[in-house]
Amino acid sequence: SPGLSLYFEDGHDDLDDFGFDEYGSECDGIRITAFLDAGQDNLTPLGRLEKYAFSENVFNRQIVARGLLDVLREFSDNENDFISVMETVARMSEDGEPTVRAELMEQVPNIAMFLHENRPNFPEAFSRYLVPIVVRYLTDPNNQVRKTSQAALLVLLEQGLMSKADMEGKVCPVLLELTEPSSDDDYKIEAVAIMCKLVTMLTKDTVEHLLLLRFCELCSDVRLFQVRKVCAANFGEFCSILGQEATEKLLMPKFFDLCSDSLWGIRKACAECFMVVSNCTSPEVRRTKLSPLFINLISDQSRWVRQAAFQSLGRFISTFANPSITGLNFYLTGPPSHRPEGNSSTQPKEDGTSLGQPKHSAPLSHQQMDDCTVFNSFNFWRSPLPDITQDLQLLQEEERVEVIEKQDETMRDTEGEWKEDVPSLDAQGPATSSQIQKVLDCLQPHLDDPDVQAQVKVLSAALKAAQLESQREDADESLSESNDSTGSPTSDELSARSELSLTDAQISDSPSSSPVLFPNSHSLLSQNVIPQQLLDQYLSMTDPARAQTVDTEIAKHCAFSLPGVALTLGRQNWHCLKDTYETLATDVQWKVRRTLAFSIHELAVILGDQLTAADLVPIFNCFLKDLDEVRIGVLKHLYDFLKLLHADKRREYLYQLQEFMVTDNSRNWRFRYELAEQLILIIELYSHNDVYDYLRQIALNLCSDKVSEVRWISYKLVVEILQKLYACEAHDLGLNFINELIMRFCHCSKWVGRQAFAFICQAIVEEDCMPMDQFAQHLLPSLLSLSSDPVPNVRVLVAKALRQSVLEKPYFKDPGSAYSDELEEALSELRMDKDRDVQFFSTLDPNRNVMDTSTLDNQNCQT
Repeated sequence: SPGLSLYFEDGHDDLDDFGFDEYGSECDGIRITAFLDAGQDNLTPLGRLEKYAFSENVFNRQIVARGLLDVLREFSDNENDFISVMETVARMSEDGEPTVRAELMEQVPNIAMFLHENRPNFPEAFSRYLVPIVVRYLTDPNNQVRKTSQAALLVLLEQGLMSKADMEGKVCPVLLELTEPSSDDDYKIEAVAIMCKLVTMLTKDTVEHLLLLRFCELCSDVRLFQVRKVCAANFGEFCSILGQEATEKLLMPKFFDLCSDSLWGIRKACAECFMVVSNCTSPEVRRTKLSPLFINLISDQSRWVRQAAFQSLGRFISTFANPSITGLNFYLTGPPSHRPEGNSSTQPKEDGTSLGQPKHSAPLSHQQMDDCTVFNSFNFWRSPLPDITQDLQLLQEEERVEVIEKQDETMRDTEGEWKEDVPSLDAQGPATSSQIQKVLDCLQPHLDDPDVQAQVKVLSAALKAAQLESQREDADESLSESNDSTGSPTSDELSARSELSLTDAQISDSPSSSPVLFPNSHSLLSQNVIPQQLLDQYLSMTDPARAQTVDTEIAKHCAFSLPGVALTLGRQNWHCLKDTYETLATDVQWKVRRTLAFSIHELAVILGDQLTAADLVPIFNCFLKDLDEVRIGVLKHLYDFLKLLHADKRREYLYQLQEFMVTDNSRNWRFRYELAEQLILIIELYSHNDVYDYLRQIALNLCSDKVSEVRWISYKLVVEILQKLYACEAHDLGLNFINELIMRFCHCSKWVGRQAFAFICQAIVEEDCMPMDQFAQHLLPSLLSLSSDPVPNVRVLVAKALRQSVLEKPYFKDPGSAYSDELEEALSELRMDKDRDVQFFSTLDPNRNVMDTSTLDNQNCQT
């Protein structure tokens, strides 16, 4: 072929033997190693490989590089030949043509995998020949080659093909060299990016000893903003690998610098990784250092920074979560769960003391008080309010040791006057307002302190709420009983219970407020889990002004993170979020309501049955009547939500389940499919009478759906209902249901109905839904009658049910069975059926795994 001279300049005598006569971009299936075949040149395969690997024609060298994996397979049987090929690869890596080097590097991960699978034969080949090539190409002058080597390096690390010694001894030194201050800018930026990707695949020791200090230097690179931006975007990964100590000691100062960088893109990257960084710090650092830093980001002059900060706000708040406060265990994945009842620290007794807690103990330090649930308002802030005398005694002991020594004499006099004027807890609304006002007056001399200013802001909101809200009579009675036994809290006790960010002197000088003071005001005073400014910013996300100045979807981000925030605050602080949740639930954007609908079951777990019934059920009911896009969120977790309700409240929804059959778009068959799946789970929540009266009819309607997928899942629902009836020994209802199935399906004029009956019978037998004698008496005759059905698809299901299920049961399988002859006769007829599928399933080994015959429902058949 004369056209081949364009590709090969080594001579025309052996062109036909080369094997690339018809090669082109469209000929991907050609055997690339054909050039190794014997030809007229009398060269050995290794000789031919050498010839074309170092040919003057670039195309020849590209083809060899592309086929290296197949070449290695050809020579893998002989160790000497294999080593020769690897040495040829090493020399090819020095090719002057960038396309050849890039082609070779693309094959390195595949070759590495082949060497890994054959490690016993070639244990050192990868480390000796391929790793140096990958490392050298990281500094290649050609951009395409460098990018290819970076991608190959990541694949090798992800697959675990590179040893720790190679990473530490060959890869990391090159990256450190490329990130030197004197390094070329392009190389430096690329090396920083690859180093940040590598860190998640390296061990903590490797990162700490080799990369940590260099990363800290790169975070402060004043010349290249691209370097700082990459560092900011991957800051969380370094913190996660290195842990709390290194994060707080070395990385935190750099993070502060990046958060105040002059470029908004870097500050935005910091806001996006804030939650990961927060997870790697202690609670004290999180509260005192990271919280003010985040407030700065959330009020940044750049809209894009503010947008990223608000999107991360809920996730950052969730890092404050503590099971001892929330009463729930939480995990990185999966729903929250109630803490084990055996945990003595979370189970209060009627007298207000925790199970397993000693009645008298030594004075506790501030840190011990934080860690101990003796003062957990979740345990004690209930109606009626339990006796907390023991707790107040502990507080008094602590205050005598740690706080009283630091009190100023003048403020002590002021406190004495304040304590005399503070009304008791059983006072009515005006007394409570007066009490708050007294606290505000005592805080006035300390308004220079930012923390006190925040406290005054909260107290002012509480004062307004206390003036507007009337107190409930039952709450008053419970408070009166509690106060009769405990007396009014002193200023010292209130200071000890406050967790606001004040120094010890400020705590003793400024009588802070306690949740015990204002139980009925629903103010923010009872919230001491997270800094108040963070909560205020989060609550402001529903403000319409935020959508205009920050992000049009800010309400959706607020809704998405609300369960995490609620978990962090705990159910005792739900009043802080209740109004926000109701605002989101009525948002004009259906995407916001949809987000809440998908998570309402998780929120119900967090809040418990009482708050769920009071605050979530009304919203849940609204979602049931919303758009299909919102209703699907409720429907997908219908079982999870209903099981959290009391039986009487749960029973109310039996009347509403039928409404899920009606959708905005009748073509939305997945909605009905999801309903059938949920009903299968919901059956266990109701009595057999309720199942028969309400769920049975819905199931039968779904069995007649126009869409095949909905019908097949509904048949399983029917089987579950029948199993429920027989499990509850409701044999009369079970028999009525069976007769209804026979009339609706077995005698159906359409073949799909009769086919469904055969499927239901098989499922009943396999699931042991009913005694086999009952099955033989009520269902088997109808099933056998379908063995002569005119439609092959029906006979296929009958053959499958008889051969794979019925005859496998001992009741029918025993030779002395009264039905054995009748069954064998039916199967004999089916084995001689004119349809090959019927013959196949009537003779099939029951243990053999075959295709799902539900696909037969879609085949074209004549009725």
